[in-house]
Amino acid sequence: MAENTIASRLLDVIENDILPLTTQGVAQGNKVFGAAILRKSDLSLVLAETNNELENPLWHGEVHALKRFYELGEKPATRDLIFLSTHEPCTMCMSAITWAGFDNFYSFFSHEDSRDAFAIPHDLKILKEVFRLEPGGYRRNNAFWNSFFIADLVETENEPLKSGLLAQTARIKAAYNALSSTYQSSKDDNAIPLN
Repeated sequence: MAENTIASRLLDVIENDILPLTTQGVAQGNKVFGAAILRKSDLSLVLAETNNELENPLWHGEVHALKRFYELGEKPATRDLIFLSTHEPCTMCMSAITWAGFDNFYSFFSHEDSRDAFAIPHDLKILKEVFRLEPGGYRRNNAFWNSFFIADLVETENEPLKSGLLAQTARIKAAYNALSSTYQSSKDDNAIPLN
């Protein structure tokens, strides 16, 4: 049985819970960004969501996940939860995660990946134009939260787990690359303001 470290669990949630939702969302014309919320205590999934900008341009994957989270009847306190983002959150999403009271977030792809690999440069452009920050210029660890890249966690794992997680990482990246191609080929047909 595979070891259930935080890195392995987060990759599993991306691959098995977020990616299927994102595949459906991209087929409708939404972007490739998704998010999930897990319990710190046992890493169980509270919910997973994906981008829904066609409904509302504010429904980035993270904000849409928070919307759905606050629609739950009973929900755990955010201090007891992990926030998972497939892509490093934009400034709006970081603010929403902060305002919701999460003390952490974990990302799979970086802002630079969003710009370079996914041809969605808006996060870095907003950081630069509005906040005068260079890529990575915000404080990843601050009074509100600590942020982590899943790739850094994978690098700390021991073999043979690390090799398995690297293979899973490659699989996830390939799936997102395919979704990105689909999105890019259809984005001119949607009404998302910053596509």
